[in-house]
Amino acid sequence: MKPLDRDLRILRHMVTYCEQIEQTITRFGDSEEIFSSDPIYRNAVALCILQIGELVGTLSDDFKSAYPAIPWRQIKAMRNIVAHRYGTVDAETTWEIIKNDIPVLKKYCLTVIDSQA
Repeated sequence: MKPLDRDLRILRHMVTYCEQIEQTITRFGDSEEIFSSDPIYRNAVALCILQIGELVGTLSDDFKSAYPAIPWRQIKAMRNIVAHRYGTVDAETTWEIIKNDIPVLKKYCLTVIDSQA
């Protein structure tokens, strides 16, 4: 498998996790108040964020260099925070990530995938 094909496959997996976050928001409610008060909601989202960060770590360095519009390093850093210091993850910050950053990441990934089709 060519490196670009592998990277595109990884992006498709990332899109799947972005969609799962969207589905979780739909299921539990599009409300920061509900999110902040429901640990199951937060855990469901945190797992998807963790998986996205894990996938970012498997993208080739060439790919990340070629597509610098996404803060790959910060995504991986958030994964490490979720994985190793989950109890310190701020619900407000996580809410902002799922409402602001995840849709941008999904759109960017889909744009890259479509541009290579």
